[in-house]
Amino acid sequence: MRFFAQIAAFAAVAASLASANSLTFINQDDTTRKIVFTPNAGLPTIDSVTVQGNDQVKVEVPNGWIGNAYSVSEGATDSPGMLAEVTFQGWNDLTYFDVSAIVNGNDKDGVKQMYPATQLSALTKTLVSGCRNFPCNSAYYQPDDIQTVSTEETDLIVTLGNTASDVAARDAEPQLVARHYVLGKLSA
Repeated sequence: MRFFAQIAAFAAVAASLASANSLTFINQDDTTRKIVFTPNAGLPTIDSVTVQGNDQVKVEVPNGWIGNAYSVSEGATDSPGMLAEVTFQGWNDLTYFDVSAIVNGNDKDGVKQMYPATQLSALTKTLVSGCRNFPCNSAYYQPDDIQTVSTEETDLIVTLGNTASDVAARDAEPQLVARHYVLGKLSA
């Protein structure tokens, strides 16, 4: 009888681990960053974590958690920049996520992109929010933007900082970006 109880307990733990939510923060340059989490009212807090330069940290997130995270570069003032916003187990049990420029669209070094961990890279994937270089048309600029992405996945990647190719592209010829993205407005 005890054997069956142990198997049942193991199965319950395995099931809970399989359905666990996570955010993996991948730091793409040599700047150390602190990740600050802000839950929606009434939801559990998540302690800040530090991601060393060119490293990554995986953070387990409670079931049904809704909130955001932003990064603070070492030595910088702690103020929100680009936000990695997420809803786990939302409507229809889906995960909703977006990179939001609403609070501080001038943050060029913090949160860059979000995508499901099963995609491994945001370069050729379709379920991506955010930009390698801001502004772009796949970030959230206004409260009614249609840029939130949904997935059945519960493990998300959040990229931080700039790769060498990001810096080179940003420093190259100026990109033409629709005026309403630069101004944060929907109409041109």
